[in-house]
Amino acid sequence: MTEKQTTRRGALRTLATAGAATLAAPHIATAQGQTTTWKVQTSWPGGIGLQIFKDWCASIIEKTGGELAFQPFGANDVVGDFQLYDAVKNGVLDAVNPFTIYAQGIIPAATFLTSYPLGLRYPHEWDVFYYALGGLEIARELYAKQGMYFVGPIHHGPNIIHSKVPIRSLDDFRGRKMRLPGGMVAEVFTELGAETTVLPGSEIFPALEKGTIDVADYVGPAVNYALGFSQVTKYISMGPPGFMSLYQPVDLMDLTVGQAAWDALSPQMKQFVEMEVHVYSDMHHAAIQKADQEAWKKFEADGVEVTRLSQDDVELMTEIAVPIWFKYANRDPNAARIFKIQLDYMMSGSLGYVTPDMIEGLELKL
Repeated sequence: MTEKQTTRRGALRTLATAGAATLAAPHIATAQGQTTTWKVQTSWPGGIGLQIFKDWCASIIEKTGGELAFQPFGANDVVGDFQLYDAVKNGVLDAVNPFTIYAQGIIPAATFLTSYPLGLRYPHEWDVFYYALGGLEIARELYAKQGMYFVGPIHHGPNIIHSKVPIRSLDDFRGRKMRLPGGMVAEVFTELGAETTVLPGSEIFPALEKGTIDVADYVGPAVNYALGFSQVTKYISMGPPGFMSLYQPVDLMDLTVGQAAWDALSPQMKQFVEMEVHVYSDMHHAAIQKADQEAWKKFEADGVEVTRLSQDDVELMTEIAVPIWFKYANRDPNAARIFKIQLDYMMSGSLGYVTPDMIEGLELKL
């Protein structure tokens, strides 16, 4: 082989190696080659949810060629679940991965930035809202007023109900002491006669164990099994077949970043983080559903009984929920603006969850 051929082949090998590295992990390096590390706390207290989150955080430094790293913290590791946003605003945390419903305490319209009883019912419907109907832009507008940047929604799955007593109809909720995340969900169950209380996920097990509550809503089977719910309850209540949760068949988390931390990123890195969150949402959702399949077997082995409510219960709860939708939407102009987008979608030929007769006499104050 001639010297010229050797030099040319070496150059081609160098180019090929560089190209493969670019495809494997986009390198968006700072001029100084320094790593920016974000402290990020999730609302997952344990189980598969926390593990998926930690694995994702560990992947960021390689994907960004060392420019950005996520240091993960589980629920309550730095601050309590209901102090997450204060921690971001004060710079104690750079970013958070909360259940979006928790934001309703500082952003009333956030009630409609996440699942609510019998509203949009499947992950792809929420993606349509956020990425096609203007939801993402509105969310970012509202969070910016709080000094935060809403990167994007993250799906996990339906919420199910664990109980010390069997729940075979909506009537069985009457008089039960029930944990809920607050807001609209709690109000619907209050209408059904439940005595509702608000607790973060990390406090559900001890409350069930002590008998402070006898019914608890939380996330899906895999996470709930890891948290020990089969040790303190013997029943799981679900919707009719194909409808895993009667009231919340899909639920959302998100990634929210402090505005100062977000502004410090380069334009290329901002684009990377936004795209990465969208991909993570899909992977997070799928990984949890996979884990759920194994969890069902474990609940069965522990003697936990699954009870299912009926389609009639779905219709009755919808009748209760619709006026409450309007009540919450009319509390805040931005909530009404968001809800109008979702209501039009639910009443369209694409979904048909809501018919004109269901909203007769109800007015939306835009």
